[in-house]
Amino acid sequence: MDKGTPIPIFKSMAPEWLIKVVLFLLILPGIVIFFLPMANISAAAGYYGSEPADIQFAVALFYAGYVGFYSLERRFFAYLAAKEYYIIFTFLQVVTCIICYLTNDLYIFLPVRFIQGMLFACTVNLSLSLMFTRLVSERAREVSFSVFFGFLLCAVPFNNFVTADMIDAYNFNIVYKAVAFTYVPGLLLLLLMMNSVRLKVKFPLYNLDWQSFTLYSTALCLFAYIMIFGQEYYWLEDARIRNSVIGIAVLLLIYIVRQHKMRRPYLDMGIFRFRNFRVGLLVLFIMYICRFASGITNTFYTSVLKFDPMHLSYINLLNIAGLVFGVIVACWLILKKRHIRTLWVPGFVLLLIFHVWMFFLFDIQADEFNYFLPLFIQGAGVGFIMVPTIVYTISAVPVAWGGSASAVCLAIRFMGFCVSIALINYFELFGKSRHYNAFQDHLTKVDPVVKQTLRMQAHHLEAKGMAAGKAMRASDKLLINSVNTQGHLRFAMDYYELMSCLIIITLLLILLFPYLNRTAVYLRSRRLSPA
Repeated sequence: MDKGTPIPIFKSMAPEWLIKVVLFLLILPGIVIFFLPMANISAAAGYYGSEPADIQFAVALFYAGYVGFYSLERRFFAYLAAKEYYIIFTFLQVVTCIICYLTNDLYIFLPVRFIQGMLFACTVNLSLSLMFTRLVSERAREVSFSVFFGFLLCAVPFNNFVTADMIDAYNFNIVYKAVAFTYVPGLLLLLLMMNSVRLKVKFPLYNLDWQSFTLYSTALCLFAYIMIFGQEYYWLEDARIRNSVIGIAVLLLIYIVRQHKMRRPYLDMGIFRFRNFRVGLLVLFIMYICRFASGITNTFYTSVLKFDPMHLSYINLLNIAGLVFGVIVACWLILKKRHIRTLWVPGFVLLLIFHVWMFFLFDIQADEFNYFLPLFIQGAGVGFIMVPTIVYTISAVPVAWGGSASAVCLAIRFMGFCVSIALINYFELFGKSRHYNAFQDHLTKVDPVVKQTLRMQAHHLEAKGMAAGKAMRASDKLLINSVNTQGHLRFAMDYYELMSCLIIITLLLILLFPYLNRTAVYLRSRRLSPA
């Protein structure tokens, strides 16, 4: 078979466009359940009888399963034929969705989320491998690469949009029942179109490096636990956080020693010798921290401006539009072989504009149309940076090490997600309480301004028909709510100020590295299975 001939894994009667659509239909449900618990954290926490941090941890466990199993999955990919492989992991994914639908026990839900992450790794690797082996031209490969990551970037606002009405009308678990049904059409179409052939020669499942997978995945889960619950438990003052830190240190020490002694390491550490690879990882990590700052904006809409989940999902459509626009423009610039600096600088400038603009838009009252353009700008900035950075980082190493590079990029994105949650929790739990105490120091009932405000609120409530005694007590509660609102605004402004400083430093580093101006991004392998 010629090098440029697609592998005949699909029947000749199947049109090429339908094959690509079906492959993305199989990836899409996995992308949806990735961030599904964060579609409505309050509803999910209420259903499972937990706190919001537990729901964040559920998302992190899915991510950890995806990251940890990514390298080991390649052995199963080489052992099983593509058709039976699809049947197995899609069936298992449907089973996990049904379990999530039937249970409200958090201790069952969390392990199942980790398993869903492992199965998502199977979906992504096989679907993208099938797609890349059929794409002869470099243009087609990079377009497909951009479409996949465009879907991934839109997962959170897309979930908010499609599930807002459903969660409002039913219990939270109904979304998992809906997702289970979405796997069926794509799977049936694929089974009708697929031949019983393999992408690779069958490789027996002996000497599976499950030990490295266990060490690596456990360390990732502990890292997520520390980042999400650290501030709530006062970090190293709590025995659970201390033991988790010690556990990570021991696991990583064993893991690193084991990798150096193995003939075929789980992740080849030689990729860190390449300067462009290290720079790409740094930029990717910073971008992921800045990306999830939009969660503070959503909290501001719901807690301060009192948007309901439905209207929040509608306004986030502007963010989806920005993401799509940014990914399309970035893909076009990649195809034009533009230097990476041409892509990074506009992307981070857009993110800087968003954070500075939002810093001045945080207020107790506002018109929603004031936030349309900032949300679009934030999406465009992330879309500009995401795909070019991953392509740049993976293409910085030899093709033979592409799998390890993809796995490390995935791990860095996971760490960026967890660190962003840790920073937000720090500013929310510590910073908000600091501002609340500062307001309390200046607000006392003997203060003339406070006394006048309380009297005005009491008179207003009495005019509405409330009894005098109840009106005074209600005015006290309104004052406390106002202080809490101001504390939330100050915490949001502090965080966005920090993000603005981080982006400015990143822009200066990008502009000061002269060799970046001579570096273009492109995909060099038809068998690249990107993370």
